[in-house]
Amino acid sequence: MQHADYFDVLLKDTVNLSQFKLDLLSTRVDAIYKALKADEQIGSLVLDKLPQGSWAHRTIISPVGTNEFDADFMLVMEENPDWSHSPKTYIEEVYAALHRNSVYKDMPHSRKCRCVRLAYANSMHVDIVPYLSLSDGRQVIVNRDEDKWEQTDPEGFTTWMHEKDTMTGGNLRRVIRLLKYLRDHKNSFTGTRSIILTTLLGEQVTSVRKLLDPGYYSNVPTALLHIVKDLDTWLQARPTKPSIADPSGSGATFDHRWDQTTYSYFRDRVHAHASEIEAAYLETDKDASVKKWQAIFGDGFKAPVSSSNSNKFAAPAATAATIAGRSGRAG
Repeated sequence: MQHADYFDVLLKDTVNLSQFKLDLLSTRVDAIYKALKADEQIGSLVLDKLPQGSWAHRTIISPVGTNEFDADFMLVMEENPDWSHSPKTYIEEVYAALHRNSVYKDMPHSRKCRCVRLAYANSMHVDIVPYLSLSDGRQVIVNRDEDKWEQTDPEGFTTWMHEKDTMTGGNLRRVIRLLKYLRDHKNSFTGTRSIILTTLLGEQVTSVRKLLDPGYYSNVPTALLHIVKDLDTWLQARPTKPSIADPSGSGATFDHRWDQTTYSYFRDRVHAHASEIEAAYLETDKDASVKKWQAIFGDGFKAPVSSSNSNKFAAPAATAATIAGRSGRAG
């Protein structure tokens, strides 16, 4: 059985990052950007900021236990010809700007391969990714470890993700969150990066499947069943790690983000989950079906509070619909 209302509860109360934390993230990113824009040495090079990764794609989830959650944003910067010989200078200079700032200098901040990480105690960390459009037309980020540019198209990826998600009525992003939940909270396919998981799940969504069956992505459990089974079919045909191209068309691949061992484990776990999901979905006994779903997702998979207990607290229908459309927890 589908139990679509149980999935609403699972997402809202267990999987999704709270709206409070999403708002806090946005406030902190605005403050970081303002500080870098005001810096006397690099402020003139700072042009804009763009949400990146799971934050931009609306696939960010609540962290495990008391762990901090993380989010990325692109720091759009103007090219400095004096730094052209060494791309890692952009990361070094952003790090130095934080070190000069009265607010951030005493907060933990570090240089990673492609970003500068700023950590907030017992809360979150924010990865600041320098992003440039070079004079030769390339859109790039920095690989500090190898001191070179890496081509990218973050806005193109976000557009691709939005198109795929729209095709599913918003259920693709919910399926991605559920799979990330299995990875992080249930220790399934550990090591598979979010960018790869998002790409592989999104690539399974096609207009042809929806044309043949208009209800193919009709709700969360149905979209989950079909997308995971389609991914399983794709993976089982590929025992050796395939090349995963950036769907934005940047020309980059994500092949460096995992190895054959990680891929094989991911392939095996998706195969197991596809079988478990199908069994729970097709089970006709309600209680048995709920138990099978709970075996996958845990006790957070439960019935919504009955309307008789919650009517006096319920928002008017129009207001609730509006909230569901914009809330990180509702959507």
